[in-house]
Amino acid sequence: MGQQQVNQMEAGHVFVEGIRDAMVVNRRMARSMTVEVYSRHNETFRVTETIDCRPSIPPRSYGVDLQNRRCDCRRFQTLHFPCAHVVAACAKVGLNVEQFIDEVYTIERTLRVWENEFPVLPDLSTWEVPPTTFELVLDIRLRRNLKGRPQSSRIHNEMAIREKSDRNLCGVCRLPGHNQSKCPLRNYHVGQLSQSGRN
Repeated sequence: MGQQQVNQMEAGHVFVEGIRDAMVVNRRMARSMTVEVYSRHNETFRVTETIDCRPSIPPRSYGVDLQNRRCDCRRFQTLHFPCAHVVAACAKVGLNVEQFIDEVYTIERTLRVWENEFPVLPDLSTWEVPPTTFELVLDIRLRRNLKGRPQSSRIHNEMAIREKSDRNLCGVCRLPGHNQSKCPLRNYHVGQLSQSGRN
């Protein structure tokens, strides 16, 4: 990769290939846009897209601010290189659009990433691995119990405790501590039901 960057630099290129390709596309798109200069001093423009416009839909327009490096499409400030709207605005007033490409996309900056050289790694069979000087001790509490029902490891909070207490209410008297078959009021409720059935 470093050699590729050197070759591109020797060929006279300033920016990486991906940015050069993107700028070619943006220049092509910019040709079909109309630019209105709002302030030449402040370098603000209104750029309107005219390509692929349907008669029923008004053309979309974008504000471009070159001094603050902003465009309403957000590509300019997000990607840090000119979008098609910025290219169109620069072409309108004769500015060099390449001055708005961030230096992170230059080959010189990219070459710094690849200029470090790594030593050749020796064969794996020749590696000297020091013996382990510590003993691994297993935590038996974390071992899974193979017999019986699996235990939940979920941490219970207030909500779970409340749900658990609500779940153990008697079906007859709605009191906790016993179930429907052991309810002390079961016979009373059964008697009430049988009397109402006779009436």
